[in-house]
Amino acid sequence: MRKLLEAGVHFGHQTRRWNPKMGKFIYGARNGIYLIDMGKTVDQVNVAYAKLKSIVDEGGKVLFVGTKESAKQIVVDEATRSGSFYIANRWLGGTLTNFRTILGRTKRLKELEEMEANGDFDKLPKKEVALLKKDLEKLSRNLEGIKEMRRLPQAVIVDDPTVEHNAIEEARKLRIPTFAICDTSDDPDIVNFPIPSNNDAPTALKLLLGVLADAVVESKGGITEFAYVKDQAEEATMKDAVRAADIANEQRKAAIRAQKQAREERFKKMQAERNARFAERKAAAQGDKEAPKAEEKAADQPKAA
Repeated sequence: MRKLLEAGVHFGHQTRRWNPKMGKFIYGARNGIYLIDMGKTVDQVNVAYAKLKSIVDEGGKVLFVGTKESAKQIVVDEATRSGSFYIANRWLGGTLTNFRTILGRTKRLKELEEMEANGDFDKLPKKEVALLKKDLEKLSRNLEGIKEMRRLPQAVIVDDPTVEHNAIEEARKLRIPTFAICDTSDDPDIVNFPIPSNNDAPTALKLLLGVLADAVVESKGGITEFAYVKDQAEEATMKDAVRAADIANEQRKAAIRAQKQAREERFKKMQAERNARFAERKAAAQGDKEAPKAEEKAADQPKAA
C-alpha cells in the first residue's frame, strides 16, 4: 500500500461533505478530513482488475471517461497506452444510448480529416473552408477518442462518478459494466465496480487509472506499468496514513500562517505608501497656501530709494 499512500489515495473529502454509502470504505476522520481505508481500496482494485481483464479476454472494448481538468490528460494517456477509447473533453448526451447518431458524427469527422489531408480544402472558397474547419475542430475536440469505436464498449471506466453521472446512467441503461474511482462524497451504488480513493489528486488518478489500464494491457499480452510492481520501500499501513494526514494538516496550517503574514506585510506596506503620499500632498498643499502670503509680505516691504 506504499504507492497508494504516496499517491494520496487515502485522502477523502471534508467530513461535512460525504455520502453515507461510502462509510464501509472509510477508516476514520482526521482534522476534519475522512481517511479512506487503503486495504479496502486494494480489495476493490483486485476485484475490478480481474473483471476488466476477463472482459477484454473475451474481446470486449473499454471506454475511459474523464472530463475534469485533473483527469483529462491522464485519461487520454492511459486509454492510448492500453489501446482503449476515451472521452476527455465533454460527454455528449446519447453517446451510448443514441450510438447510431454518434457513428454518423464520427464518420463526418473522418471525412473532414481526409479532406484536409488530401488538400481538398484548398480547392474550396475561403468562407466554406472556414466553416468546415470550425466543424472539424469541434468534432475532433469531442470525438477524437472514439472516432474508431464502431460498436458499443463492453466496459466504461470513469474517474469521478458524480461528474460523469451521465456516462454512468447511459451505461447502466445498456447494462454495460461500470468502473469508477469513488471519493467519500460519491455514491458507490451507481457503479458496478467502485474503487474507494481520492479522485481529485492527479497522482491518485494516475495510479488507479493506470492499474485499470494495465488490466487491458495484460489481457492483450503487453507489459504492465503499475500492476504487479513490488514496492521497494517498507509496506505502509493505515497508521502511516494517519501520520501523513497529520503532517499534511500541519503543512496546511503553516501555509495558511505564511499567507496571512504575507497579507499583513502587504497591507502594512500599502498603508505606509498611502501615508507617505498623504504627507506629500499635505506638504504640497501647505506650501501652496504659504506662497501667496510670502508674496504679499514681500509687496508690503518699502522699496529702497
